[in-house]
Amino acid sequence: MTAPPPAPAGATEDEPATLRTLARLIAAQVCIHAAMTGLRMAAPLLALREGYGPAAVGFLLALFALSQVFLALPAGRYADRHGLKRPVRLAVVAASLGAAAALALPVFAMLCVGALLTGGATGVATIALQRHVGRAAHDATQLRSLFSWLAIGPAVSNFIGPFSAGLLIDHAGSEAGSLTGFRASFALMALFPLFTWLLVRRTQELPPVLAPAGGPRSSAWDLLADERFRRLLLVNWLLSSCWDVHTFVVPLLGHERGLSASVIGTILGAFAVAAAVVRVLIPLVAKHLREASVVAGAMLAAAVLFGAYPLMPTALLMGACSVLLGLALGSVQPMVMSLLHQITPPHRHGEALGLRVMAINGSSVAMPLLFGSVGTVIGVSGLFWVVGALVGVGSRMALRLRA
Repeated sequence: MTAPPPAPAGATEDEPATLRTLARLIAAQVCIHAAMTGLRMAAPLLALREGYGPAAVGFLLALFALSQVFLALPAGRYADRHGLKRPVRLAVVAASLGAAAALALPVFAMLCVGALLTGGATGVATIALQRHVGRAAHDATQLRSLFSWLAIGPAVSNFIGPFSAGLLIDHAGSEAGSLTGFRASFALMALFPLFTWLLVRRTQELPPVLAPAGGPRSSAWDLLADERFRRLLLVNWLLSSCWDVHTFVVPLLGHERGLSASVIGTILGAFAVAAAVVRVLIPLVAKHLREASVVAGAMLAAAVLFGAYPLMPTALLMGACSVLLGLALGSVQPMVMSLLHQITPPHRHGEALGLRVMAINGSSVAMPLLFGSVGTVIGVSGLFWVVGALVGVGSRMALRLRA
């Protein structure tokens, strides 16, 4: 994506090219992320088919996030040094090899290898793409707008990957759930990342940003020493926990109330659709938004909705809460990404993004275990209320976020 030069008000001659490039990068993110989400759905089903229990399946699922915890920071530093194409090329190779390993030898050990490779590759590619898009923006309004569009990609791939894998598992073999169907799904997941490279390879690299000459050698602790960055990471972690607790608790709450699997899935789906819709709307009003106000408002809304959720007596009212929660939480990521690019040095954007990914994925590995332990003590409703209270208190911290 070519960074548009500062232009007079009303100048839009660079916008069509910028938007076309952004569309390619969003599609590239969708393809590699779909490979991971498709494998994340298919691999546990194959493990269950082969007789593995819930513990083994949980371990397998954790590997998709675990590899990103360890790779995120090195990947961010690598992107700071080499730009967009080199890290994406490595990610494409790793993701395709991971899915191909499951295709060639569909046993549990290879499924674990595939989980590590595709999960890590998706994290590396995402960091490189986010860094590139952030550097291409020339002001805060464009940062909010571009990151809103980019955030739509994972929502699309969360549908495309599992849906296409499920179709092949059910229909590619002689019978639904046959090994041939699973292998067909793994083959498609191995192809998806190749489209990522086809979409990225024509993108023009941005000029490198060099660290100030003669300065001390930097480390991640330097970024964490900045109070604004620490506050931003903590707020982002609290909001990420809201996503995790919603995904984890709604099925439990629905099961307690005797709701069917399709109804529970619809409630969760309504949340995802609402989160995507608000990200489409943000670019239309980006110039009127302020990051701190949006994040603080989302946290207060989440606190209120988490308090009300367990009190909703019907599936329809739970679905309404889910939609409102999706609208609130879906607005957060573009604001967080905009702030991150404004408060960190330009030559360390990749490293800062890596720290953010590491924190979020570390939470995704640990929080379900914590939710399960706490939920057995205070109950499902209590878990909603505790997290809601924490997020509500954290909204005061969000008000102090400033670029």
